[in-house]
Amino acid sequence: MTVQRTLEVYKLGLTKYLDALKLQEKLVSDRKLGKISDLVLSLQHPPTYTLGKRKTFHNLLIPQSDLKSLGAELHYTERGGDITFHGPRQAILYPIFSLREIGFGARKYVEALESVMIDVSSLHGVKARAGEKGETGVWAGERKIGAIGVRISSGITSHGLAFNIDPDLGFFENIVPCGLEGKGVTSLRREVGGELLDDEVVHDELIESLVKRFGFTDVRVKDGLPDL
Repeated sequence: MTVQRTLEVYKLGLTKYLDALKLQEKLVSDRKLGKISDLVLSLQHPPTYTLGKRKTFHNLLIPQSDLKSLGAELHYTERGGDITFHGPRQAILYPIFSLREIGFGARKYVEALESVMIDVSSLHGVKARAGEKGETGVWAGERKIGAIGVRISSGITSHGLAFNIDPDLGFFENIVPCGLEGKGVTSLRREVGGELLDDEVVHDELIESLVKRFGFTDVRVKDGLPDL
């Protein structure tokens, strides 16, 4: 008999990074206590650079004092991975999942997130692949189209994936993306070579693939913040 598993999807639109971070922390705490079930936050961020727990500050190629003139912020996080950029027209999914209930280990979880972005790339005729040894995220040829940085605490996930729909790729020139020297960054629009449908379509495609890859049987989509 198929186990019925529901995923709640919260569409938050453009959300400040720190607001999303604080929300995740509260949701992770509630998920550990069993107050909530598995959910995912679907959103975009204003221009923001983030560093993972290794705090590889040397991979920021411009003085921190220059960020304000770019309209960007810098934040430190406890996720895995290196420095990355988030901005408008980049789709973000932050799953708050119990890996024990899903039956996934950490490696399988990351591979499933990679598959989600590969699935959506394929829908648009773009052949993407998981990173090879020493590479993280998802790649279209030799350019990175999607990043992954996760945190797992007591079997509960936070942070997640960032898929480039059509962000301003110029922001990536100020960092060594994910700490990989000599590697480029791309977007779905660049690879398709033309206009795309509305960003919300791509967000929905990512969610649909997430539901499939993690075996959810029911989806409840909500606009706005979860009830805390």
